[in-house]
Amino acid sequence: MTDLKRRHIIQAAGAVAAAGVLGLPQAAAAKAGDVASEIPSDGGRLKGLAEALAKAPRRRDFKTVPMILTKPSEWDDEALRLVLDYKSPHKQAWDNTVIGGPWLNLMRNSLNAQIWSFRHPDFLVVSATHGSAHLALLDQSIWDKYQLTKLAGDKFKTNTLIEDAKGATADAKDFENADGVYSPANNSIPALMKRGVVFLSCHNAIWEEAGKLIKSGANPDKLTHEQIAADLTNHLLPGVVLTPGAVGTLPELQRAGFAYAT
Repeated sequence: MTDLKRRHIIQAAGAVAAAGVLGLPQAAAAKAGDVASEIPSDGGRLKGLAEALAKAPRRRDFKTVPMILTKPSEWDDEALRLVLDYKSPHKQAWDNTVIGGPWLNLMRNSLNAQIWSFRHPDFLVVSATHGSAHLALLDQSIWDKYQLTKLAGDKFKTNTLIEDAKGATADAKDFENADGVYSPANNSIPALMKRGVVFLSCHNAIWEEAGKLIKSGANPDKLTHEQIAADLTNHLLPGVVLTPGAVGTLPELQRAGFAYAT
């Protein structure tokens, strides 16, 4: 991943505060003003969640991971609990599975209607991300290493969903701009993260991706299944919340009052 792309993602997610988050010697920490910077000014509750999530630890220094996670230390338990405990009746969990589908556009439309039509500035959108859509939550360096375009399809030679779209540079105050920040011209993961959207990663998807890579021979370091799964996990985008499994987490979200959407 280029430095520019990494900077955009870190700013969008609010970054991370611990050195172990990315498995790097040092991890970048965003200024408080960068955390979910396009949440409405009257969305204080959502802003608080975004800031808490930015501080919550993410372990990204795994050597191996098992097929089934059994201990909270194996996923981003603290961050996930912050999401589950979000105290607002206005929240929605999306079941997103297809990388080339309209998932980013649909979540953006939902945000727009909830914020400006129904006047819910604290509306929280969560993406329970699995299937091929999960590949979008992995950084470009791991796409290059394992040639993930072969899993994502010909439309995705690179992970374009983590790149800023042309609408990102528009004036955010003009929310009716048809080519602006809140329009289809700004459908990207960074854009949605800036608006407080939480992307949940699926460990089961990671495990299945690792298996496909072994089967296809895309295993340059000759790693075991458990090691490739760890390598993929360690390259989740900053701000993403690792769960034991997206499908298994959806009932937890529904019990916590999230409306289900697909």
